[in-house]
Amino acid sequence: MTNLIENYDAIVVGAGHAGCEACLSLARLNFKTIVFTVSVDSIAMMPCNPNIGGSSKGHIVREIDALGGEMGKNIDKTFIQSKMLNKSKGPAVHSLRAQADKQAYTREMRKTLENTDNLTIRQAEVSELIIEENEGKKSIKGIKTVSGAIYYAKVVILATGVYLNSNCIFGEVNEETGPNGLKSAKYLSKSLVDNGIEIMRLKTGTPARVDKRSLDFSKMEEQFGDEPIIPFSFSTDKNAIQKKQISCYLTYTNETTHKIIRDNIDRSPLFSGKIKGTGPRYCPSIEDKVMKFPDKDRHQIFVEPEGLYTNEMYLSGMSSSLPEDVQHAMYKTMLGFENVKIVRNAYAIEYDCIKAMQLKPSLEFKAINGLFGAGQINGSSGYEEAAGQGIMAGINAARLLQGKEPIILKRSDAYIGVLIDDLVTKETKEPYRMMTSRAEYRLLLRQDNADLRLTNIAYEIGLIDKNRLDFVNNKKEQIYLEIERLKKTFVGNNDRINNFLKKYNATNLVSGCSLFDLCKRPELNYEVVEEIDEKRPKLSEEIMSQVSIEIKYGGYIEREKKQVEAFKKLENRKIPKDIDYDKIINLRIEARQKLKQFMPENIGMASRIQGVSPSDISVLLIYLKK
Repeated sequence: MTNLIENYDAIVVGAGHAGCEACLSLARLNFKTIVFTVSVDSIAMMPCNPNIGGSSKGHIVREIDALGGEMGKNIDKTFIQSKMLNKSKGPAVHSLRAQADKQAYTREMRKTLENTDNLTIRQAEVSELIIEENEGKKSIKGIKTVSGAIYYAKVVILATGVYLNSNCIFGEVNEETGPNGLKSAKYLSKSLVDNGIEIMRLKTGTPARVDKRSLDFSKMEEQFGDEPIIPFSFSTDKNAIQKKQISCYLTYTNETTHKIIRDNIDRSPLFSGKIKGTGPRYCPSIEDKVMKFPDKDRHQIFVEPEGLYTNEMYLSGMSSSLPEDVQHAMYKTMLGFENVKIVRNAYAIEYDCIKAMQLKPSLEFKAINGLFGAGQINGSSGYEEAAGQGIMAGINAARLLQGKEPIILKRSDAYIGVLIDDLVTKETKEPYRMMTSRAEYRLLLRQDNADLRLTNIAYEIGLIDKNRLDFVNNKKEQIYLEIERLKKTFVGNNDRINNFLKKYNATNLVSGCSLFDLCKRPELNYEVVEEIDEKRPKLSEEIMSQVSIEIKYGGYIEREKKQVEAFKKLENRKIPKDIDYDKIINLRIEARQKLKQFMPENIGMASRIQGVSPSDISVLLIYLKK
């Protein structure tokens, strides 16, 4: 039997959100790339929630865009409602979230992949890694498919999502499928284990989809989108995306709902022990919520359209693995759901993934040269987290092919940096979800300034052009010049100024004061001070927003910058690759074990490993000095 043999520079296994960003970045950097998917129709599929962004996740989408990625552009083409979350709070936690037309989102991303030079799409199941071992060091050489076809490449990125040995479960039903009934990938896990890669079992879930014709929206609270609409991508024309938006709705569970769940909890696979994988703590099923929070008499349920092409509605906040009859009974207890018709049952899904501590910060496997992991295979959850890892895996695979050092985003550079650092330095025991609270420097890592933070890096990589770099540098210059102008523009103690201050309940001036200092007053801001700013230049909304934030939060921003400088000293203190932790006598046994297990690249990474104490770091620093 003769098998098909083909050669590429790079192979990406999986065409979900991680795989799409990975293969696009490689192809755009002129590497001959092939991406494998179990179904071409599932490219960038959204098997769970029909939205992109949200708290902290919106930051990641903006960062992907600033790095030259596709997710932000794609949702700008296909959204049906857009909203900025947390607007009542400070700018550090403002985060954009958009409802997608799921079919349109998949279709547009597929069109982008199909029309990208250097990129080949292949529908096939990958069954085996081809690995070569030379003098005790393993290197990736390619992959095999279930048909026996062989594809050689110098780098391979695993972006398999939740398909490895996946099972979809509700009640007594246990189907060996992936999301949306697509087939499970049954062979690749064995190849990973055979090559010394540690895997574990995780679980996630999704709610039922219901027919909107069976709902009474008059009993629910209508949820509108924002006007004007703010785009995700820094390159999207804001005026071009203003359009009529589709409403979402809010309803609630109640005591009757909860009683049905409690009465049938023994039939839940989550509680009966049939589901072995660990689920996401920060996105629990409805039965988890009811059992863990018995004091809550209701839980919010957002009813969200899946797209313009369908009557299916997604029930955000109500994922479940309860039996079919229980699902029907509990959904019907909610206001507006009295006559509900279920289109697709809720289900839990179990799947194999790797222990991410086996990865370098570049997302390359420590033990296998040229092999990378990205997305839910690394133990994360969410489309955005997957895409963020995907673009970085693609970038670093390309850097490896170019013979260049990897790009490592620090925790002070980006939410993506926080995400990857957490994955590779902490033992993941549940699906990892990004949250603003995980970022120590979140005032510096705002979603509004992602382009100012990351565009220079994207240009160095080669994923954006000089025009976009010049645009961002010009933006930085205008922000700086405007702040300097405000510092040098003074107003005096006169009737006009004091009447203005009185209007905003601000204290009168005793002597001259700069406009910059006036803007810092709690009763005032950059916007209202325009009334007395006679020489204010015409600036874009984006620049004015940046100026306003820099003035109002300047003290806090400077404090975080000083913390970053201290942090960088630890990050820049490299640990030799051949260090023998057994020779460091004063290290505690647990610390020695953890350091040998993770093999951190620098002192900063070592300090974040669970089980390594500050005193262990002091011992390590003393040893390195000697």
